[in-house]
Amino acid sequence: MSQTIRLLLADDHALLRQGTAELLRREPDLEVIAEARDGLEAVELARRLKPDIVIIDVRMPVLSGVEATRRICDSLPNVKVLILTAHDDDEYVLSLLQAGASGYLLKTAPASELVKALRQVQEGDSPLDPMIARKLVCHLTDRHEPMPPMSADRSAEELTALELDVLRGLARGFNSRAIADELAISDRTVQTHLTNIFAKLQVSSRTEAVLSAIRRGWLTLDP
Repeated sequence: MSQTIRLLLADDHALLRQGTAELLRREPDLEVIAEARDGLEAVELARRLKPDIVIIDVRMPVLSGVEATRRICDSLPNVKVLILTAHDDDEYVLSLLQAGASGYLLKTAPASELVKALRQVQEGDSPLDPMIARKLVCHLTDRHEPMPPMSADRSAEELTALELDVLRGLARGFNSRAIADELAISDRTVQTHLTNIFAKLQVSSRTEAVLSAIRRGWLTLDP
């Protein structure tokens, strides 16, 4: 039996929060251990209860979702944050991912996608709503941001064909198991490739790896 994922749900709309909590409690591997009505309460409950994942909205009273995410990620490195919101403004998306959010999902997504995203976050994946991923790609493309300087011993390194295939799977929202199945390799091999990819691109998350490869021109997302 899979390990139970302990969740803290933060949303200032009581009806939506309670409805989401009820939906998640139907899953045998998900446990909603607490609910927060504002960003500050979310931070305080996270520090006290140490859930596996905090699900939080962007626009929250008392303390914004961005600042709450930053405080949680800074003080609780083992607690992951999944954004669940109706807002897809560029400023929110970039600020929240920079603050340390592991994933970003819109409330228009079906319930099954939320459940799937939570399991992906727990496994170490970084699920992004397709619309959010596209916004990030457009943002980087429009701004033509230069790559940060790389160390001399890695500046010439490029990804292997199989590493690029792994990255393409990440860009399509696949988790490690799905990538392994598609490429006919083991989960452990996928993890090894991810470790190599992170080192070559000098990044620390799957989302950063995809965006870095796009900025280098090694990877594109279909329109």
